[in-house]
Amino acid sequence: MPHLLHIDSSIQGDHSTSRTLSSQAAAAWQAAHPGGTVTYRDLGASPLPHFDHESWLARTVPPEQRTSAQAETWALAEQVVDEVKRADTILLGMPLYNFGAPSSVKSWVDHLLTPGLSYDLGTGAGLLTDREFIVLASRGGGYGEGTPREGWDHAAPWLPHALSMTGLEPRFITAELTLAKVKPQMAELIPLADESLAAARREIDGLWSPVSIPA
Repeated sequence: MPHLLHIDSSIQGDHSTSRTLSSQAAAAWQAAHPGGTVTYRDLGASPLPHFDHESWLARTVPPEQRTSAQAETWALAEQVVDEVKRADTILLGMPLYNFGAPSSVKSWVDHLLTPGLSYDLGTGAGLLTDREFIVLASRGGGYGEGTPREGWDHAAPWLPHALSMTGLEPRFITAELTLAKVKPQMAELIPLADESLAAARREIDGLWSPVSIPA
């Protein structure tokens, strides 16, 4: 039975472009996988706790020596990793906040990166390979080659590096200039924003389309 892990991280609710795109992708996945099951996690509404001293100690002491707080944070890591392990496909809606990923995504990654659960501590081998991982990203401005803010998007290059030990390899589908319709100074960019969103939607539509086999 195919299984989907659908994660959102935007704090903007119905106004979120990344949520709109991840919802479209989840619907497309379910249409292509009749009978498939879905786990949903909303990091924007219910963020995981940030890593702290107990989180670190839980990964450095033997299980029988863990305090109740350390056992609790270890159990959370097991839950986060298990959600990924059960999934054939992972969708992550991820907006760009202050030129980086939402802090809730950073916390999710921190809990996911647990020795013995997501990677082998002895060999360094990732234990979450062979899963489809698609990031539905949104950016309020333009960060493409030749733009004034080229290179200011620190989320897209960070995530593959952050997850590299696990074996997960994210593929990005991005809509940008999402603030063009709400910021008067960006009004002239509305056609480009519409084009970017339409391109992202088309790419999502093609994710699980049947492959034509030549006769």
